[in-house]
Amino acid sequence: MMCWRSWNHLRLENASIILRPFSVDDVEQLCEIAFDPNIWEYFIFRLESKVEVEAFVAQAISDTETGARAAFCVFDKNTNHIAGSMCYGNFAPTDRRLEIGWSWLGVEYQGTGVNGAAKYLLLSHAFEVLNCERVEFKTDVLNKGARRGLTKIGAKEEGVLRSYNYMPSGRRRDAVYYSILNHEWPSAKSLIRENYNLVLEEGVA
Repeated sequence: MMCWRSWNHLRLENASIILRPFSVDDVEQLCEIAFDPNIWEYFIFRLESKVEVEAFVAQAISDTETGARAAFCVFDKNTNHIAGSMCYGNFAPTDRRLEIGWSWLGVEYQGTGVNGAAKYLLLSHAFEVLNCERVEFKTDVLNKGARRGLTKIGAKEEGVLRSYNYMPSGRRRDAVYYSILNHEWPSAKSLIRENYNLVLEEGVA
């Protein structure tokens, strides 16, 4: 089984997207998609300047190198452009559990199937390579779009953690948890394929 702390060279790919670690060269393309405030309505952070994007990329690189998180740049093959970011985090290798989150896409990539294709790659790797027993997700209870998206990939709603954390506005967020378990993955896998009409030419390099 792959070491859960070795993420620097992990690259996941299918016919439409590539997930790879960030580099400093990604800053300019991220700046082209990151500054729409609609992206950040339900996020605990915001990217509003090039300086903040530079700090975001530096943190993503550092977290990936140290194993704190595995931060992936989402690259859309159809537009030949970076579409956003997703991560593995909250690793519990002894319990074979991790979280998929910190996910955002530029507005022009939302509703295009990029999210489904990326989540399919991350879930496939988690269950079929890392041999996870549980993959979890959390989002703002008010984020109806994210909650619909989690249902589309077969995640099961578990419950709400009240007053979980502060938002940039000062609001206390209620966080709702979802998960997919190992024995549920085959049916979730089929559901993602159906809901996103995926072309599956995938691999790990």
